[in-house]
Amino acid sequence: QLQLVESGGGLVQPGGSLRLSCAASESSLNYYAIGWFRQAPGKEREGVSCISSSGSSTNYTDSVKGRFTISRDDAKNTVYLQMDNLKPEDTGVYYCAGDLFLSFAACALVARSDGNEYDYWGQGTQVIVSA
Repeated sequence: QLQLVESGGGLVQPGGSLRLSCAASESSLNYYAIGWFRQAPGKEREGVSCISSSGSSTNYTDSVKGRFTISRDDAKNTVYLQMDNLKPEDTGVYYCAGDLFLSFAACALVARSDGNEYDYWGQGTQVIVSA
């Protein structure tokens, strides 16, 4: 069973950057599509970004396009979310999630996803953007 562990969260000022990591417990991460989700206090979980198993398809919700970059290094069993020009509205707990059978279409629709398509989840890492 795939286990995912997020890291890299913290407190950052508006305009700053963070890089989140999602480390997998096994070397077969390259078979999984990985999504990043976030949940702000009092709000529902929302899809932020998704990368296909091959890495050839990357997708973002509109509010982070041009600021966030998802990537994967399968040799290190890790997926990254580089977050630049952070805004207070980016505050929340960020989760990575994996699925073995996620289609390209589902990955592309991450912004509309509630995450139920993903089978494996990490414990989350807190991101606070505040002056």
